[in-house]
Amino acid sequence: MNTLSIIGRVLYALPFMIFGINHFVMFDYYMGVLTSFIPLGGYLIILTGFIMIGASLSIIFKKFIQITSITLAAMLFIFILAIHIPNVFSEQNHIVGLIALLKDTSLMGGALLIAGVCKEKQKSETS
Repeated sequence: MNTLSIIGRVLYALPFMIFGINHFVMFDYYMGVLTSFIPLGGYLIILTGFIMIGASLSIIFKKFIQITSITLAAMLFIFILAIHIPNVFSEQNHIVGLIALLKDTSLMGGALLIAGVCKEKQKSETS
């Protein structure tokens, strides 16, 4: 079971590492994806890149995993509200927006699951 948990944790975290790196490598693409009402533009793209890379490392190396997972879930929720839902209702990107919305919803659920399991594990270790 422990081996499965390690593999699962790493497989969950690695895409966030790639997404985070992409925020730097594909900066122009992400600038085009931002909706007009999102403040700070490019700074926010760089900040989310750093958050994703940090969250990935935190989950892989099991450091501050509960707060990291909750932060990651909150960030994904903001992505859903600010980027994906508007794209679902746009005439051009509604299918892509729906796919991205569903992807980030499941990733958010995974982050909350990791945070919950981490909390339960901490409770059982202190009892």
